[in-house]
Amino acid sequence: MSIAPLTTQGAQRLREELENLKSVKRPAVINAIAEARAHGDLKENAEYHAAREQQGFIEGRIQELEYVLSHCQLIDVATLNAGDRVVFGATVELGASESDEEVTYQIVGDLESDIKQGKISISSPIARAMIGKHQGDTITIEAPGGQREYDILTVRYIG
Repeated sequence: MSIAPLTTQGAQRLREELENLKSVKRPAVINAIAEARAHGDLKENAEYHAAREQQGFIEGRIQELEYVLSHCQLIDVATLNAGDRVVFGATVELGASESDEEVTYQIVGDLESDIKQGKISISSPIARAMIGKHQGDTITIEAPGGQREYDILTVRYIG
């Protein structure tokens, strides 16, 4: 894994998740394992095996978050001064060329992307099409249903 860009807000959310995993979920699964162990034979103890599997997932996520947070490039979006050019961290309002549909996306790192919140990954096709373009430009995106054109209506940098 290479150095990945991460917004300061995204890094804060990942730190909060890491803290929750370490202080809440890890102790809870340790208690569940101890409780399941007390029930006797571990070979046929489904509760024990489920708790051990959950522990593996939690430990794996903790390692992943620690690695990402120690190897990321933090970018404070509020301090970016790219004008009307689209770069990492930009919040872009797009208008579909063939309809009145308007969407707003913020370009963020892979680990902080969440389409429900309008945050798209820097490696997504739509973000790659927008990078380097300016407000007023038109972009073309290859979608499963064919090509779609969008006009870049506004470009903002909100921290």
